Amino acid sequence: MTEPFRWPLRVYYEDTDAGGIVFYANYLKFFERARTEWLRAAGIGQQLLVEQSQRMFVVKSAAVDYHAPARLDDQLEITVVIQKLGRASVDFAQEAWLASPGQSRLLCSGRVRVGCVDAASLRPAPLPADVSAKLGNQMKQFGG
Repeated sequence: MTEPFRWPLRVYYEDTDAGGIVFYANYLKFFERARTEWLRAAGIGQQLLVEQSQRMFVVKSAAVDYHAPARLDDQLEITVVIQKLGRASVDFAQEAWLASPGQSRLLCSGRVRVGCVDAASLRPAPLPADVSAKLGNQMKQFGG
């Protein structure tokens, strides 16, 4: 199996709660950032997708499991892998890893389903053929 797409991320003060631990909902933000960078690496700009194809991605569902806390200044690595590429949706598996020197520990794992919708009506719409092909190539390159 190929390696997942990896995106580095530093934990900032704004990411933590009063106890200095990453606030649980922020992992969804971290996952979103990594998926956005994964799309960029595939040659898919989300604003361009709206402008050229009148399509956009929306999160349909998310399930997250927490394994260990991340803290202020920790260096994380967020991974992205497509589990399933559908006609109008993409299922992702994502993980947040502690990536500080000498340490590697799974902190959070999640499954996120993203749907493709018409930008005007917000109704489900098929992925444009070129986007589907690029996602398929990313799937081959970064696991899935």
